Amino acid sequence: MAFDKLGVVFAEPPGPWPEKALGGSLKRGFDVFVSAMILVPLLPLLCLVALAIRLSSKGPILFAHRRIGHGGVAFDCYKFRSMVVDAEQKLHDYLQANPEAAHEWEATRKLSNDPRVTAIGRFLRKSSLDELPQIFNVLRGEMSLVGPRPVVQDELHRYGLYRVHYLRARPGITGLWQVSGRSTTSYAERVRLDKRYSLQWSLVHDTGILFRTVPALLQQRGAV
Repeated sequence: MAFDKLGVVFAEPPGPWPEKALGGSLKRGFDVFVSAMILVPLLPLLCLVALAIRLSSKGPILFAHRRIGHGGVAFDCYKFRSMVVDAEQKLHDYLQANPEAAHEWEATRKLSNDPRVTAIGRFLRKSSLDELPQIFNVLRGEMSLVGPRPVVQDELHRYGLYRVHYLRARPGITGLWQVSGRSTTSYAERVRLDKRYSLQWSLVHDTGILFRTVPALLQQRGAV
């Protein structure tokens, strides 16, 4: 048994993954009902954010990024675009020129001073408004309102044996990690929180996380 530098056990987890995602039809029905209820009052806000992005910088309004969902199936995770159009090249150049930033990126997959983010994008990220289009991912069945945050393929190795707990659930718009400090916690702690969520799931737990998300967003706790 080996450990990676984050202290997470690294090994292939057992499979196969269950055909039904964590929570089954009960969790799925809850997701669809709540998403449909909040989508209508959110439409004016969605339109305002889209207009602000269109007027502030060149590029598309929405950004689709490939993430890994239940059972390891890849899907396009939607966000309001918060970065410049040549974001990947800017990131590469910035990390090459800044070793400290490269270390931060390797450890957390985030940057406290991200050169790719636009002016309006900083506000959207700070307020988490950039993630509102993921409601459509929920309605499509690719995500859940509550669950582990969706990861890219290269991040899965960080979960080690805990990968099984990520892959048995649909990724969530919010989750235990978001209401427990988000970017102020380590990646290893994020992995442990995802494991805890998977093992202790209940609809009551999901409802509690949704209610805890509101003050976390208002306080902009741990957002970058």
